[in-house]
Amino acid sequence: MTEEQNIVAVVGGTGDQGFGLALRWAKAGKHVLIGSRVRSRAEEAAARIKAAVGDSAQVEGSENADVVARAPLVVLSVPFEAQMATLKSLRAAWRPGQILVDLTVPLEASVGGSPTRLLKVWAGSAAEQAAEHVPDNVSVVGAFHNVGAHALQELQHEVECDVIVCGDNAEARGRVRPWVEAIPGCRYVDGGKLENARIVESLTALLIGINRRYKVPGAGMRITGLPS
Repeated sequence: MTEEQNIVAVVGGTGDQGFGLALRWAKAGKHVLIGSRVRSRAEEAAARIKAAVGDSAQVEGSENADVVARAPLVVLSVPFEAQMATLKSLRAAWRPGQILVDLTVPLEASVGGSPTRLLKVWAGSAAEQAAEHVPDNVSVVGAFHNVGAHALQELQHEVECDVIVCGDNAEARGRVRPWVEAIPGCRYVDGGKLENARIVESLTALLIGINRRYKVPGAGMRITGLPS
């Protein structure tokens, strides 16, 4: 992996899941750029990661458009209700060849409903909706939907979860693999075309319901029968 390929921008990196991913990647030695609408919030999140991982951590905080312009891999970790506004604000920041990893799940909670139910998305899934609002030369991949924020932030434990990665560009899916495997306990699973994100996103609502019934903070998923 080249120095540039070691850089990731986490848009929404001040939220629970985005912060957890940034924390794990910083601990793994990646160069992490945390984005927020408010620069000071991103800088504060970066400082928290350095406090947890150590001053040698390569982590910076800035505004969303700034971090997107600097990274070949961009992770979008925002609530569903903020997805479209965030993508629209980033239109001028994209560069050809970048990869957008969309974590968005269209939970009914975004409109005041239940977090265990999904909204219907005209495009089919939140990931497919994202693909309609970035330039054609930016590949969109859906991933990390089912990895809980609590598990990510508990650095003393491995994250017991497979990560199903969906995208129409097979090369882009493959480029996400090292980022999955940089998180201890996570395993990369090729989920095929982007339309399969419709299924993967729905599993998040299922896992939230399981968390509630079993009173656990972060149920995960494992796919059996795959080669090790």
